[in-house]
Amino acid sequence: MLATLLLGATMIINSGPADKADDSPFLTNMQTADNYAKVLDGRLKHAKDLLDELCKLKDKPNVDNALSVYDNILFELDAVGLQAGLLEEVHPDSVMRSSSELFSQKVSAFNNDLSLNRKVYEALAGIDQSNLDAQAKYYLQKTLRDFKLSGVDKDEATRAKITELRKELVLISQDFARNIRDDVRLVFADNVKELAGLPKDYIERHKPEPDGRIKLNINYPDALPVFTYAKSESLRKRMYMEYNNRAFPKNIEVLDKMISKRYELANLLGFPNWAAYVTADKMIGNEKNAFDFIEKITNASHDRSGREYQILLDRKKQDIPGATEIKAWETSYYSELVRKAKYDFDGQKVRPYFPYEEVKQGILNVYSKLFGVEFHRNNSAPVWHPSVECYDTYENGILVGRFYLDMHPRKNKYNHAAQFGIRNGVEGKQIPESALICNFPGGETGDPGLMEHGDVLTFFHEFGHLLHSLFAGHLKWIGVAGISTEWDFVEAPSQLLEEWSWDPATLQTFALNYQTKEPIPTELVQQMRRANEFGKGLGVTGQMYYAKLSLSYYDRNPKEVNTTELLKTLREKYTPFKYVEGTHMQTSFGHLDGYSAIYYTYMWSLVIAKDLFSKFDKTDLLAHDIAKKYRDSVLAPGGSKPASELVKSFLGRDIDFASWQEWLNEGE
Repeated sequence: MLATLLLGATMIINSGPADKADDSPFLTNMQTADNYAKVLDGRLKHAKDLLDELCKLKDKPNVDNALSVYDNILFELDAVGLQAGLLEEVHPDSVMRSSSELFSQKVSAFNNDLSLNRKVYEALAGIDQSNLDAQAKYYLQKTLRDFKLSGVDKDEATRAKITELRKELVLISQDFARNIRDDVRLVFADNVKELAGLPKDYIERHKPEPDGRIKLNINYPDALPVFTYAKSESLRKRMYMEYNNRAFPKNIEVLDKMISKRYELANLLGFPNWAAYVTADKMIGNEKNAFDFIEKITNASHDRSGREYQILLDRKKQDIPGATEIKAWETSYYSELVRKAKYDFDGQKVRPYFPYEEVKQGILNVYSKLFGVEFHRNNSAPVWHPSVECYDTYENGILVGRFYLDMHPRKNKYNHAAQFGIRNGVEGKQIPESALICNFPGGETGDPGLMEHGDVLTFFHEFGHLLHSLFAGHLKWIGVAGISTEWDFVEAPSQLLEEWSWDPATLQTFALNYQTKEPIPTELVQQMRRANEFGKGLGVTGQMYYAKLSLSYYDRNPKEVNTTELLKTLREKYTPFKYVEGTHMQTSFGHLDGYSAIYYTYMWSLVIAKDLFSKFDKTDLLAHDIAKKYRDSVLAPGGSKPASELVKSFLGRDIDFASWQEWLNEGE
């Protein structure tokens, strides 16, 4: 997942390019709340000075006196937005988190005012495009389009209403995220016997309380193994109920406000609903195309999904004769049993090969070999928590980027998995910095941190976002640098790199049994892959349920939206599973904020990812040449071209569904 924040940078003191690119870690001189606020306030003041300069422009606008000044404004705003956006989600100090929330509000307000500033728009629109190079021309045209989508051409009263609505939405968004982050619920197993079926290291990690009960929480490392392995249906159900009620009831009202305010904003901007507005600048084009795409994927996967559901039900009948349905908290459990019986595969067999530290180093080594870069631990860089690790990225001996790994759960920390930008690289001006924020096992003394294969896949995926950010951080303009392509393309590069998590040769470079040090057997990986084919149809229809849910919350008048009733209706229409009364998944579905109506992005991007993967040599996934072409064609250009052109430059043709359809049919 890509964190939905503004791009970022560190402190500069002038609007022109520096003699040397800034390569200092972003927290340098910002480790106290006072210094942090001083630096970010300084950046906002500098942005304001640049804005005043642009608004007073008397000469004929050109690249130097208009577009470059505008880009330098974004350079400063990106710094404040990204760094505040990260630290409000991860910093252990409540003062720093609160300060970060305030700066997120400030930069959002500044961005809003900028997007509605007619003087700035007129200056940019007045630039003669006939002699611009391709990158500057595309950047300018995209910027002018975005100004119009923001409402710059509306009357003064309408622009004032737009400003107020956007301010409200920032606060609503922060409330929504904070409520999810803070609500880490507890679930108690009655005794050790109720942990039957769970891995040995999991049981050893969870010691009984004085009363004999065992305390669990709803974060990934505790919850996901329960859903998959716990024999106790009661424990699985209790975990499911709490897991699917995070931030309830608080976020019911918050979500209703978010939906209502976005609808009002879309109307002011001339769109019938928020879904129409938010899809206008995406690859898909409009909300009707998004609906058609969801239906196309649903129809393609419907039959397979139904057959897989029946297989689960047949397996359950072996335990409970006469069973008529698979309940939501039984899906992962019975899927695991089917994989054991049908494919002779037990997910617990692979966990000993995936201790966190070895997986981490292995993934660093794989991406180093694949893309020709080196990662070196930087122990002197300031970090926001002692558990955070910093790495510098080198290419041909030159420092080209930096990233941070914050990989284990803790109190008041973002509780999913995502890449957060920290500052966007600009060639000759600053190096890019990013962070992975995850919640994997490990991080405690004596705990090997044995990961599920799904965790390993997530690590590959999220690191893919990080690489995209780093490789696209060497362009001239910050407005097109980094992960700034159309939003419904940004997941494709990371979904592509998930393929390496299934490759025996790749895994054997690091997946060593933590006790015997033997590499993971090829046969076991092949078994795992065959077993993973089961449930693919259910997975696709489940994704389409989420996609349709996000679209449906935003493609109509909010008066027609009861989020719980719509959730119930769509779950039972798009999946074979019944809604569980008393659950409110929407209150912790963070994508309803960041991605809003466009959750279809994940499957849309997957179609592209499968097409991209068709060009790689499946017998040698660590080959450097094709990876370099992919990096140069797709990753390095950032948002300097339309995504469709980036893909075409790599594939040599337009995107099609053939590879995705082939993937869907595998394993049947």
